[in-house]
Amino acid sequence: MTKFNTFALALGFSASSALAGGYVAPVVEVEPVIVDTRPASTNAGLVIPALLLLGVIAAVASDDDDDASDT
Repeated sequence: MTKFNTFALALGFSASSALAGGYVAPVVEVEPVIVDTRPASTNAGLVIPALLLLGVIAAVASDDDDDASDT
């Protein structure tokens, strides 16, 4: 009976230390995602006036006003 008590006592000590604390789920640190919400700078305000200026230059350059050849 003494051997059984010693075995039971040893088993009881080893079982309690093996299960001490239980399971703890790992904590995952998540870094916040920074989203750039600024609109892209495309200088769209300069494109339309530049095209209009090119159109005016083309119209002036192609203006054929030959009054001397009409007479």
